[in-house]
Amino acid sequence: MIATNGLTKVYNGKVAVEALTMEIQPGEIFGLLGPNGAGKTTTVRMLAALIAPTAGEALIGGYRLGEHDAAIRRIVGIVTEAPGLYERLSARENLELYARLYGVADAARQVEKYLRLLDLWDRRDEPVGTFSKGMKQKLALARALVHEPKVLLLDEPTSGLDPQMTRVVREFIADLRGQGRTILLCTHNLDEAERLCDRILVLKTRPIALDTPEALHRRLFGRRIVVTLAEVTEAILDRVRALDFVRDLQQDGRRLRIALADPERENPRLVRALIEAGAAIQFLTEEEHSLEEIYLRLLEEEALVRPTEALSAS
Repeated sequence: MIATNGLTKVYNGKVAVEALTMEIQPGEIFGLLGPNGAGKTTTVRMLAALIAPTAGEALIGGYRLGEHDAAIRRIVGIVTEAPGLYERLSARENLELYARLYGVADAARQVEKYLRLLDLWDRRDEPVGTFSKGMKQKLALARALVHEPKVLLLDEPTSGLDPQMTRVVREFIADLRGQGRTILLCTHNLDEAERLCDRILVLKTRPIALDTPEALHRRLFGRRIVVTLAEVTEAILDRVRALDFVRDLQQDGRRLRIALADPERENPRLVRALIEAGAAIQFLTEEEHSLEEIYLRLLEEEALVRPTEALSAS
């Protein structure tokens, strides 16, 4: 649904996005993560055909960026961090305006549909300036959807919302995936990205990593089993070290952190060996790392790589 190849944007000699290559499948929620100034919003604006790239190419729904921009805008809905609504107009008037701009055939029906879906129907005739930030963000979602776009670009859709409203918006986004829409989600909320996204791309002007959170976890941290024992003895440690499939063993009190290549296949052998060595197993779990830990590790690695590249180029 979205494919980019070497997409680049330069402002006054400063590179905002460099050589972005990615492919987003229909019905996928794709997370775009990165620190402030990483190029996330610039990427969204390019994909929405609001600004032109300096180099590279992109296809959105089969339409080529720079050649079919009007067609791209018809199939894309966008939600920005600042809703940008007409505050003197009512909620209904805002949506009717955008529905007409998009040429929606049955504008009144579409407006009612999304005002009801987002629980704004009872406030439909009130000026948007009287709405809370959460209500404005829900109205911005309704505006992005009123023309039934195939692609939804969300730039910090829950920024500044309270936990209850964040949950409402997050659940609504998850429901949209079930409708087959392709969603690009830019967010600093890593818990939100972990809950919603099928794959993530970490961007810091240029792409750092792209994969599922699970695959990135395995690449960065490997897979470790944490075994808590009633007591740890040298005989138990020697027995574990002797297992040919154990890649690494670390002890933390009564806990053993054991690196394995294939825990599903190797766990039964590990448990048998521990019991044979006289171990009393209390708990056995796989070590987990949050998306925040994955994200920070990727940025740390990037910070080490870039100075090396700069030295090589000089």
